[in-house]
Amino acid sequence: MITDPPVLTVRRNFERPSPELVEAFRGIPTGYLVDAMNGRNCLGYNIRPLIAEKASLLGIAVTCHAGPADNLALFGALDVLCSGDVLIAATDSFMKTSVTGDLLLGMARNLGASGFVTDGLVRDLDGIEKVGLPVYCAGLTANSPVRNGPGTVGFPVVISDVVVHPGDIITGDRDGVVVVPRLQAKDVLAALDEIKAAERALEEKVSAGLGVPDFIRAILDSDRTRYLD
Repeated sequence: MITDPPVLTVRRNFERPSPELVEAFRGIPTGYLVDAMNGRNCLGYNIRPLIAEKASLLGIAVTCHAGPADNLALFGALDVLCSGDVLIAATDSFMKTSVTGDLLLGMARNLGASGFVTDGLVRDLDGIEKVGLPVYCAGLTANSPVRNGPGTVGFPVVISDVVVHPGDIITGDRDGVVVVPRLQAKDVLAALDEIKAAERALEEKVSAGLGVPDFIRAILDSDRTRYLD
């Protein structure tokens, strides 16, 4: 580049779902939400709850792209946070340094954040436990980042091949973190009744002793299956 980019590019105003719409997702298993989105939109298997007792997450995404070994964008995102927001930090899956520790997360908690999600690493486990926020990350390291930028706040980011837009609804449980795009949220909710009913029906059959379900038996007994023995 001929000229240096700004150290931070911040979009403070973006569309947010209503509090009522967000609250409608509380307590819904992430698996149900994924099933309502064609089996997708869960972040990568390596992004796990850091503290097992804090594996419940719900809020509106405030996105930042911090990049490798830097966290200036996270500090910039603090100025955009509203109560109930989930801070999303994309690091390009950088695994040499942490992206944050307990102090920045404590600031986020003080501003009303409901949780933190990153494709990178964090540090200060003892302090994070005291902060009390749900934290989903790829792991721990004591190595620390710098605050040089460049970074962005309030723009789409990519985490584990999933695009997260500011204003999306973020949910998390012990199975992982799911992104519900803001513009699809009402459709996802509308699909849940059918998904829950199908899940309950199959659970009852399994509890009653079901082995091979009928829809699999039909495939096994058809010309779509070739037996070699």
